[in-house]
Amino acid sequence: MSAVGELHWHGAPITGATVIIGIFDGVHKGHQTIINRALTLNAPVVALTFYPHPAAVISDSAGPSELLTLNERVHQLMMHGVSSVAVIDFTNEFSKLTPDLFISEVLRTQLDAKALVVGTNFRFGVKASGDSEYLKAKSGIPVFALDLESELGNSVSSTRIREAVIGGNIEIARELLTRPHQLVGPVVHGEKRGRQIGYPTANIEVSPNATIPSDGVYAGWLTVGTHRWPAAISIGTNPTFDGVRGRQIEAYALDQSDLDLYGQVAKVEFGWRLRDTIKFSGLDPLLAQMKIDCDKARELTKYHA
Repeated sequence: MSAVGELHWHGAPITGATVIIGIFDGVHKGHQTIINRALTLNAPVVALTFYPHPAAVISDSAGPSELLTLNERVHQLMMHGVSSVAVIDFTNEFSKLTPDLFISEVLRTQLDAKALVVGTNFRFGVKASGDSEYLKAKSGIPVFALDLESELGNSVSSTRIREAVIGGNIEIARELLTRPHQLVGPVVHGEKRGRQIGYPTANIEVSPNATIPSDGVYAGWLTVGTHRWPAAISIGTNPTFDGVRGRQIEAYALDQSDLDLYGQVAKVEFGWRLRDTIKFSGLDPLLAQMKIDCDKARELTKYHA
């Protein structure tokens, strides 16, 4: 395969468009500002993004945790007005591409970009040697570079959102994302204890690189297929019960008792943090608290879509 990287299209391949470039992890307020600016240029907008995260290739680490799976990233970009998404396989070979080759082979030859919209912090090419000023000087394409920090403040970044989610501050994450933080994965078999005590939960298996909120109980939503239910969500190791277990992500669709979701892909959205994980002295106090949690979740989600 050529060092310039192969484009994988989500949506119909489009050339001659306005192109926005970035990781777009989270498709947060800053990314939405870039999309909205591109949409004012009166042409289809193509998002050019990279997978896996460049840091995972360049540093031989796992890279930063993901705010969205690649499919959900594509979905959110299109939800905000992008016509098509081109994903480049970010390989070690691609990381060594010079800025000039990236411009000539990707932006001109493969995409025939008519305009470019990026953030002023955008870097590209070997050792991140190209930036928005380089694009303006060398590409021969109109380049619009947005200073998102001056427009939105320095708190709007994927790093800031990850910190908020991992710290359990999902209300802050929701504000910066403009939607609840979400986790997506198949429903797998757990201990089935919830079903036994009257709160059947969907146990969600997520990517090892997902950004998981801190242990606790949350109010939000559980979506499977076309169904979206208000939910009480638990993250933790269920310390009230004996035994050693890993962290589990469990969602109880409020007032639903006969759902069979095993093997289906579920999305869990985190709206509000209700409380920390507690080790109860027994089943009765746990059930009493679970009723309080569900009542609170029901009330919070009642007037929010």
